Amino acid sequence: MTWKHNFDTSPDVELQGALRKDFHWGYATAAAQIEGAWNHDGKGPSIWDKFCHTPGKVKDDSTNEDATRAYDLYKEDVALMKSYGVTAYRFSLAWSRIVPLGGAEDPVNEPGIDYYNRLINELLANSITPFVTLFHWDTPQTLEDRYGGMLNQERYAPDFLRYARVCFDRFGDRVKHWITYNEPGVYTLAGYAGGMHAPGRSSFRDRNEEGDSSTEPFIVAHTELVTHAQAVKLYREEFKPSQKGVIGITLHGNYSDPWDVNDPADVAAAERARQFEIAWFADPIYGTGDYPACMRDQLGDRLPRFTAEEKSLVHGSSDFYGMNTYTTFFVKHRTEEPDINDHKGNVEKLDTNSEGKSRGPESDTYWLRTAPEGFGKLLRWVWNRYHVPIYMTENGTTAKGEVAPTDDVLNDTFRIEFFQGYLRELARAVQDGVDIRSYFGWTFTDNWEWAAGYTDRFGVTFVDFESEEKTRYPKRSAYFLQDYFQHLIARE
Repeated sequence: MTWKHNFDTSPDVELQGALRKDFHWGYATAAAQIEGAWNHDGKGPSIWDKFCHTPGKVKDDSTNEDATRAYDLYKEDVALMKSYGVTAYRFSLAWSRIVPLGGAEDPVNEPGIDYYNRLINELLANSITPFVTLFHWDTPQTLEDRYGGMLNQERYAPDFLRYARVCFDRFGDRVKHWITYNEPGVYTLAGYAGGMHAPGRSSFRDRNEEGDSSTEPFIVAHTELVTHAQAVKLYREEFKPSQKGVIGITLHGNYSDPWDVNDPADVAAAERARQFEIAWFADPIYGTGDYPACMRDQLGDRLPRFTAEEKSLVHGSSDFYGMNTYTTFFVKHRTEEPDINDHKGNVEKLDTNSEGKSRGPESDTYWLRTAPEGFGKLLRWVWNRYHVPIYMTENGTTAKGEVAPTDDVLNDTFRIEFFQGYLRELARAVQDGVDIRSYFGWTFTDNWEWAAGYTDRFGVTFVDFESEEKTRYPKRSAYFLQDYFQHLIARE
């Protein structure tokens, strides 16, 4: 079906032109979820390649061997994005496609470099600005085998910095927007606390053979913060003067609302939850220069301490605040002592509040509900706390019943209502003085969604994963966003 551009923006007339003229919008993706070609043209294995080939780790027992075949079909994908009207595209580089063994002394894989050069050039030829993420959860497996990956900061740092240097050197003449790490907190908690994501470590022996949920997540997070800052220092000193780009990090964080707004303990618990989830990474970079006090109070010496040199290096090490967010939770305080494996601030997260209000309509993903009001609160919370320009780098939803590309499925009103609600809040926040410079929907096509496999469809493009060509079918939401951004972005 061909969708017509017939969206009524009159209810939002007061938001017309609210966003800056140079506002970037488009879609975000991750290499491991879309590229396929997992062992082609010299690419080495990543921790996700190993994880998804381990029986029982992925919901539908699928692998990312083919994914959406974006490695082969990138030209078609760029053409489709152009037809959607996007002005920017955020994608990640697969470290093990560029340096197959990952290490500082290991050889660079020229076919991998060539692929990303072709993709970048194709985007620019179609007037689409590339936003490039160095790390989206796919550590080279060799580094995990050699020394435990990010658990060993001393050995990991030179390997990551050499990889970053190669990327800045080979792509930075055309790439002007860099992101070091995508959602370091999610990578850390899902991979080392819950053990449900690669590399699959936790204290839970029914799930993982190795790991310590009470310490490893905080060690890995510290490694990410310090090596992020080291990569930024490298870029700023050696590449930025000639390349003139910006560099930062993207943090996750859903909003936490008090379960009972009249209970000071719940109000405090909601703030504590925001700090455990968001300020854990954001305070050292944008705020106090150290971990939040509430984390130190609960975790003690299990939370690493920055050296004076690290603290100085990390503080101010991001040109912008990269924000990934999806939903809101109601948060209730707990009176019991925190469990040793707790990473949330000793709180309970609920779907309804004390008055029975739901946090929002259900999607096809158990944790994700449409909650634009909380999104607006989160934007203001981040802005008021840090006063750094915000790049919205991920936001989107699944929808129930998207199992075949029927007219009803492609007319994805649930996703349209999600986007419209969230973008209204974004535009209103801008009108209130919040500096927001981009919006990337998650995601361009349905993809291989990590441990959920092919069961979670986030795309504005339906993908027939059973077909050899992974046939794409545009959903109506893609054209809604095109029209809505034309309404929201100021014109010359």
